[in-house]
Amino acid sequence: MDNEFERTMNDAANAAKEAFSKRNGKKNKKSGKPGNAPKKILTGIAVAVLIFVAAQVILGSFYTIAEEEQAVVCTFGQASAVTTPGLHFKIPFVQTVDKVNTTIQGFAIGYSSDEYSDVNYNGSSGIADGMMITSDYNFIEVDFYLEYRVIDPVKAMYASQDPELILANVAQNCIRTTIGSYGVDSVLTTGKNEIQSNIKQMIIDKIDKLDIGVQLVNITIQDAEPPTDTVIAAFKSVETAKQGKETALNNANKYRNEQIPNAQAEADRIIQDAEAEKQARINEANGQVARFNSMYDEYTKYPLITKQRMFYETMEDVLPGLKIVISGGEGGDVEKILPLDSFTADDDTTDNTDSTKEEE
Repeated sequence: MDNEFERTMNDAANAAKEAFSKRNGKKNKKSGKPGNAPKKILTGIAVAVLIFVAAQVILGSFYTIAEEEQAVVCTFGQASAVTTPGLHFKIPFVQTVDKVNTTIQGFAIGYSSDEYSDVNYNGSSGIADGMMITSDYNFIEVDFYLEYRVIDPVKAMYASQDPELILANVAQNCIRTTIGSYGVDSVLTTGKNEIQSNIKQMIIDKIDKLDIGVQLVNITIQDAEPPTDTVIAAFKSVETAKQGKETALNNANKYRNEQIPNAQAEADRIIQDAEAEKQARINEANGQVARFNSMYDEYTKYPLITKQRMFYETMEDVLPGLKIVISGGEGGDVEKILPLDSFTADDDTTDNTDSTKEEE
């Protein structure tokens, strides 16, 4: 817009000079008096100045706001925000306009991040601010990336000289306070999410109290490691061991979850078998009791007959399994042993042979 304005003013001045030159030339030819030239030149300059002022007034009366911007319009020192994108009007020489970027912006804390932001807060001495001390008195380097946006352009412009620097200082204070309350193991391994959450909430609370027109969007830990190679290797070994521990615990829990149902099923089967055996023994005992009671009732009625019957039934069960030996009488020589079972076996074999021949 400034280049177009300059070109317009130059064109207007040139056109005015040419017009007055032609006009003065004609009058001089008619009158033949060259003494009027200085007066005409002054008139042309005045006209050019008027054209310049008019063009500046017209061109300076409008400004545009992009989608990602908001404007702060200042009228006699009184600031007001303009949030609607598009073309807007302002009073020349009375109102001034400052545009503010309201998109999410960010900067690094503790390391250089030219890839993401032109601003990196690495300490006034030029040494990275990532070196911190934990609650167990260990040194550690932690890098953060902070994202923010402007929510009130008027306060961002006039409530402080540099709101981004204030935000960076507040963030460093909250980071060091939080890191100092955790052990080195938590910072390196399992406590990163909790640390980020605590730092974010602490920064939000302090920025709200300062009321400088900016809002914290997010802050994340980019990297955390011990300061020396030897310590780094030791901490990596510790982290590997912890991961191995977690893996072993997970495998053990998996094996336990697989074996417990099998063991419970086996226990249920054993209990059911025991219950079945118990019931069978009880039924058998009840049957024997009932048989004994019925036998006793018969014995009370017919004792002799019952005794004989019991004797015969017992012999039927006992004698088939006995080996019988026949010897002489008392005082005599020992007679031959007659293996009656062999004779019985021969008789059974003969009977089986005869039956086979009959079948043939």
